[in-house]
Amino acid sequence: MESTAQGEGICVEDVLILGGARTPFGTFGGALRDISAVDLGVAAARAALERTGVPAAAVDEVVVGNVIHTGKDGPYLARHIALYAGVPVETPALTVNRLCGSGLQAAVSAAHTIRAGEASVALVGGAESMSQAPYHLRGRFGAGIGAPELGDALWETLTDSYCGCGMAITAENLAERYGISREEQDRFALLSQQRAAAARERLAEEIVPVELPPRRGAPSRLEQDEHPRPDTTYEALARLPARFKEGGTVTAGNASGINDGAAMLVLASERRAGAEGWRPLGRLVSWAVAGVDPRYMGMGPVPASRKALERAGLTLEEMDLVEVNEAFAAQYLAVEKELELDRERTNVNGGAIALGHPVGASGARLLLTLLLELRRRGGRYGLATLCIGGGQGIAAVVEAFPAS
Repeated sequence: MESTAQGEGICVEDVLILGGARTPFGTFGGALRDISAVDLGVAAARAALERTGVPAAAVDEVVVGNVIHTGKDGPYLARHIALYAGVPVETPALTVNRLCGSGLQAAVSAAHTIRAGEASVALVGGAESMSQAPYHLRGRFGAGIGAPELGDALWETLTDSYCGCGMAITAENLAERYGISREEQDRFALLSQQRAAAARERLAEEIVPVELPPRRGAPSRLEQDEHPRPDTTYEALARLPARFKEGGTVTAGNASGINDGAAMLVLASERRAGAEGWRPLGRLVSWAVAGVDPRYMGMGPVPASRKALERAGLTLEEMDLVEVNEAFAAQYLAVEKELELDRERTNVNGGAIALGHPVGASGARLLLTLLLELRRRGGRYGLATLCIGGGQGIAAVVEAFPAS
């Protein structure tokens, strides 16, 4: 079918999401710490192609999100993922960085290419190894008097120098502005953990196990997300110190994790999918990106979601499910208040507080999780959205197709 949702009145061909796969998300310094972002992306890419039945030779566009260029092949990330996954050498590849929205941006960028008729099959997603973020010395041309400056690529990524805010401080700002208490944040964090624990078998459908380098006393592969703490309690969360601001409310327990992982999807034009007999999970209906005050970057999903819904000609009430990336409990709760979200339809399988947030991959994970859960429930429309460091938000509306 043709659509005008994102075409400003011009009929354009629908972009279908055929399916995908993701690695388990590893905790910081955990089981995946010695596996590069490229290798994580390759594992997810190969599984996505296998599960959708799309030959690697059919792919004519590759777009992968990544934030921190870790590893020796970091600058080559999308290209190397494509080649190692068996995509033809003639097929171009692009690495994109819209910080926490990178994985979703990869899908959006490929959708533009498909709608322009420049590609008919795209391999998209995101990959991140936050555990491999390096320390670095600034002093290529000599240090002069005194020691050279030592930097931390991870800490620099999590700090916006424009506003002088670490990401946790932007969450503290939202907690103060919206009157969100420490108890509210901890109870929401507990809910995320409980939902993730209850969804363990459902989430397994999207995961491909990752073989691990030999390590004495360690398992040979990781088969499920490493970050969730299913046995945590409210009392345990309440005991954690507020680490980012004196008298603050944001803790390691009510914030998302620092994680490693990858998620990949296969997109196709409706015409190509029909000709090949591929059965899609759904379609990408609309999308939007919006800017907000960097000091309150967590509110990015609010204008982005409203724009995406307007472009789709749909309302929030018509969304059967919503996925909001849980960068912080305070951030999620502020977005929930502004959009008046129904918590019974939002993050029903838990979110980044429990599952983890490998920054380049989370956007693709949200799309995959959302579409699979819509299909399980017989739902039709869903909204996926993420806040973005620096003061942005990204959102996409999808339509799930019933299993045939």
